Amino acid sequence: MAIKADKIWMDGEMIPFADAQVHVLTHTLHYGLGAFEGIRCYQRADGQSAIFRLQDHIRRLYETCHICTIDIPFPQEEIVQACIDVVNANGFEDCYLRPVVFLGDGEMGLAAMSNKVRVAVIAWPWGAYLGDEGLNKGIRAKIASLQRHHVNSSMVKGKINGQYVNSILAKREVMAMGYHEAIMLDTEGYVSEASGENIFLVHKGRMYTTPLGMSILEGITRDTIVTLARERNIEIIEQRFTRDVLYVADEIFMTGTAAEVTPVRELDNRKIGTGEPGPVTKALQAAYFDHVKGSAETHPEWLTYIH
Repeated sequence: MAIKADKIWMDGEMIPFADAQVHVLTHTLHYGLGAFEGIRCYQRADGQSAIFRLQDHIRRLYETCHICTIDIPFPQEEIVQACIDVVNANGFEDCYLRPVVFLGDGEMGLAAMSNKVRVAVIAWPWGAYLGDEGLNKGIRAKIASLQRHHVNSSMVKGKINGQYVNSILAKREVMAMGYHEAIMLDTEGYVSEASGENIFLVHKGRMYTTPLGMSILEGITRDTIVTLARERNIEIIEQRFTRDVLYVADEIFMTGTAAEVTPVRELDNRKIGTGEPGPVTKALQAAYFDHVKGSAETHPEWLTYIH
């Protein structure tokens, strides 16, 4: 899908889409040091559009840059406002937003301490990341041969541009085999996360997910689902587990801003549960969509209205 919009916010200015260009010697293009976020804006049942958990996403963007020793030359409030302004400038009601922080051209050594820090916010319409059928019926997943980063070889809590090569290779590997998504193990063989999503499983009425202390991103959708599950008295256990625990799960689902809440119907050619989205998955998926684009009002702090 070709991305198209009218305006992009870049380095403090709203500029035409076609003018948002960078030099081929842009440092991040060559070495990958930078940070980004994925955020969604939804039109809700009342017709108003709201960006979901905007402040949390921008806070994580700044945390990632702090991990990477990058000083963003704008206060958080300005980037929050830039996200709102980009949606309005393009007249979008539903869209995906991509704030990105990167090092511009200048030095070409690894450190590039003097290169200008650039910031852009892009928005475009984007449907279900793993497809509408995936949301409704579940996807086929496969354990990737590549391992997720070790916690001492990479900064696993940061949403860092270059780190996603690990996920890209895993995703490309399993898609070439006919699967929709890759699940990655950590360097000790325990389930980490998917290429761009956190993982939950349901077994004997309990929900399990990999704990935050392990090699996973602290997902904002993950946090949303944990909150919604606890409010519905669903027991959640955060602990490490192996791939065979996934095989015998009653339900598996993935969470992420792009993927939203996507069930897994099959893993490594093994049917999961009944082979269809289970009752816990469907209940939490419905609760999630009610909060992002329905009429739920229990968490107004999650919504930033754009008008």
